[in-house]
Amino acid sequence: MNRRLLPFFGVAALTTLLAGCIYVSAPRPAESRLPPSPGGQVAQTAAPSSTATPLAPSPSASSPPDADALDCGDGSRTVSGAEQSFRVTGTCTELTVAGSALTVDASAATVGTLRISGDRIRVQVAGADEVIVQGDDGAVFSAAGIGRIEIEGDRTTTEAASGIPSVTVRGHDNVVRSGGGVGSAVVSGSGNKIR
Repeated sequence: MNRRLLPFFGVAALTTLLAGCIYVSAPRPAESRLPPSPGGQVAQTAAPSSTATPLAPSPSASSPPDADALDCGDGSRTVSGAEQSFRVTGTCTELTVAGSALTVDASAATVGTLRISGDRIRVQVAGADEVIVQGDDGAVFSAAGIGRIEIEGDRTTTEAASGIPSVTVRGHDNVVRSGGGVGSAVVSGSGNKIR
């Protein structure tokens, strides 16, 4: 009988020993001291209030508004990576976006050709002469028209506020929408919606 109780008492002693090592204290309220008043009187201790007043962001005079933006200048630019966000400005004769799970805001750029290679890439442009997508699960949004769209892949959504004269789609379940209508369309694959 004693041999059966020995492991039980050992576990109980270990649990008691470990329980004695754990100490949890209740948080104490923070106090702050105010500086002495101009009249020489000692300031009272102030307790923190339960409401916080947000500070208005102060404008920075030293940094331009697009300090974090990638500038095309007057040429081509490549943006690549994974699970990142970028902002592009300037005049991009060709903007190439390659990788996976990228978000690119090129709404402040002038884009000639937009080339997308990869999966889960989302690009917003002011407009583009040509958009070429190779990959799956992407999205392209244009605030103006797109001259020509070529999609090779599945489940890509492309939207343009005004017309798209030419569309070529090779893949499945792609969506091309245009507020100004779609011109000629060459589509191969199933479940594609061109409107």
